[in-house]
Amino acid sequence: MNKIFPAAISVCLLSACLHMRNPEVSGCFHADEKHTGLFSETGYKNLGPVKWKFQTGGKIFSSPLAAGETVYIGSEDSNLYAIGAKTGDLKWKFHTGGAVSSSPAVFNDIVYFTSYDGFCYAVDAGSGKEIWKFQTGGEKKVGAKGLWTMKPAELYMEDLFDFFLSSPVVEMNEEPTVFFGSSDGNLYALDALKGGLKWKFNTGGIIHSSPALYEGTVFFGSWDRYFYAIDSKTGREKWKFQTRDQPVMHLLEGIQASPAVSDSLVYFGARDGFFYALNVHTGKVVWNYPADNSWVLTTAAIKDSTVYFGTSDTYLMTAVNAGTGVKKWTMKTSGYLYSSPAIAGEMIYFGDFTGNMYAVDLNSAGKKFQAFSTDSRKANATRILNQKGELDFSFSAGVQDLSLYETSVDVMNEFYHLAPIVSSPSVSGNTIYFGSADGCLYALELLN
Repeated sequence: MNKIFPAAISVCLLSACLHMRNPEVSGCFHADEKHTGLFSETGYKNLGPVKWKFQTGGKIFSSPLAAGETVYIGSEDSNLYAIGAKTGDLKWKFHTGGAVSSSPAVFNDIVYFTSYDGFCYAVDAGSGKEIWKFQTGGEKKVGAKGLWTMKPAELYMEDLFDFFLSSPVVEMNEEPTVFFGSSDGNLYALDALKGGLKWKFNTGGIIHSSPALYEGTVFFGSWDRYFYAIDSKTGREKWKFQTRDQPVMHLLEGIQASPAVSDSLVYFGARDGFFYALNVHTGKVVWNYPADNSWVLTTAAIKDSTVYFGTSDTYLMTAVNAGTGVKKWTMKTSGYLYSSPAIAGEMIYFGDFTGNMYAVDLNSAGKKFQAFSTDSRKANATRILNQKGELDFSFSAGVQDLSLYETSVDVMNEFYHLAPIVSSPSVSGNTIYFGSADGCLYALELLN
C-alpha cells in the first residue's frame, strides 16, 4: 500500500565535579523528563525576524536543546553541534560515525545523545570532549520487503518516514541513570557518570521512541506495537499495552511517537491511527482518540487539562480534554505534522512538512496564528504544493507509478525542497529554536 497518507576524563574527576554542584537535569527532549512540552512563561506571542541561522552539512531531524548560553542539536552530517544561543556562532562540534537524528539531553554539564553509528555518547558540554561512549547492537531504519505492497516485491525498502532515533533521558538521583532505546530492540539503562550498563530490557521491535520518566517508571513504545512501563531501578516490566494490529502493514504499524506524562496519565500516539491515554500505574486505557486513520507521530504537549498533538496524514493540530479525550478543536496545516508542539505562555509552536513554523494562540481555538516560512518553502511552494497550497503525494507524483517504491523516494526528495520542519521547537526567553531539513538551525525572535 503506497504511503500517500501519510573516558576522556577520569571517573574520579567527573565524580568530584558532580559533588561540587547540585545535580540537576538542565534539559532533555521535549522540555523535561516527562516530555510535557511546557517551556517557561515568556510573555511573548508573535514570531519575529530571524536572529540568526546556522548551516550544518545535512538534514536536521534532531530537536534543539537550549541550555544556558548554548544550543545543542544533531545533524545528518554525523555531528552534534554546540552553538552560541545569542550569536549563532559555532562553539564546537563532535563527529560520530553516523547521522545524529536523536535529540540531546544535558545533565551536570554533560551532553548525552545517540547516533546511527550505534553508540550512545556522553561529551563535555563546554568543550565537546568525549567522556564515554557505549555501543549498542546497532541502529537502522525500519523497513520490509515490498513495503506497503509497493513494487518490486522482493526489494527491501526503508520506511521513508522513520526520521528519529531514541533520545536519552536522565534520571536524577544519587546514582544518575541515562535511558534510551535502540534499533536492536533494547531499552538501555546506563550509569550516567561512567557509561556502564545497569540493565537492558528487550522488546520485539526497534525502539525509536524516546523514553519518558515519571515516579520511578520509564515509559516508551516499540515497533512491536507494545507500549511499556519499566521499573527504572530494576529494569523489570510493570505492564505493557498492545496497540491495534493493521492487516498487511502490521510490520510497520508500531509506536514511533514518544510519550508524555501528566497527572497519573501517560499519553502517546501510534501508527494504528489512535492517540491513547493510559493509567500510569495499571496500563489500562482511560480513553483513546481516533485520528481518522492518520499516524500520530508527535509527542503531545500538555497544559491546563488540555492535550495537544499533531497528525501526519490529516495535517491537523488537535486539542483534546486531558481527562476525557473529548475534542476541543483542530487546526489544519499544509502538510504532515512530525514536529512535536512546544508551549510557552499562551502560545503553542510547531512545524510542518511544508517548511512552515506556526505560532498559535491557545485562547483562539486554533483560529489565530502566524506562520514563518523557510526560504526554500517560499521558493518552491507554488511548484510542489497542490492548488489548495497543501502537500499532495499524488499531485507531486504526477504520471509516475505510485505502486513503485522508486516513486515514493522521488516524491519525498521533491518534498525536501520545501525544507520541511520535522525538528521540534525549543523556546528560551524571547527566542524560539528549531531545525529544518535544509540543514539549518534557526533562531527566531519572539515579540509581544
